[in-house]
Amino acid sequence: QVQLVESGGGLVQAGGSLRLSCAASGRTFSSYAMGWFRQAPGKEREFVAAISSSGGSTSYADSVKGRFTISRDNGKNTVYLQMNSLKPEDTAVYYCAARPATTYSTIYYYMSHYKYWGQGTQVTVSS
Repeated sequence: QVQLVESGGGLVQAGGSLRLSCAASGRTFSSYAMGWFRQAPGKEREFVAAISSSGGSTSYADSVKGRFTISRDNGKNTVYLQMNSLKPEDTAVYYCAARPATTYSTIYYYMSHYKYWGQGTQVTVSS
C-alpha cells in the first residue's frame, strides 16, 4: 500500500510559479512510476505530466509543455511539479498518482494505469 500526500498548492497571479510536492510512504518508491493529473471545476480529470521510476523519462501534456517540469527524488520518496508562467486556465485541483512500474523507463498516461492517488491540492491562478 502506498499513501500519497500532495502539498504546495495555493493562490498565485498569472505569470507566477508554484512547486507542488507529493510525498509517498513506503520503501519501494523507486520502483513506482508517478504522474500528475488535474481537474478543473466542471471538467474531467486530465493528464498533466508523468515520470518513469528511474526519473530518466518524462512526458507532458501539450498545454503545459515548456512551462511545467516533473522531477523526483527517490531518496526523499517525493515527486515534484514545478509550474512556471502559470495561466488562469491552470486553475484546478492537482493530484499525484503512482503505480508499480513494469520497466524503469515506462511512462503512464492514463488514469486507469495508476493504482494509488493522493487527495489533491488546489491551485488557483488569478488574472
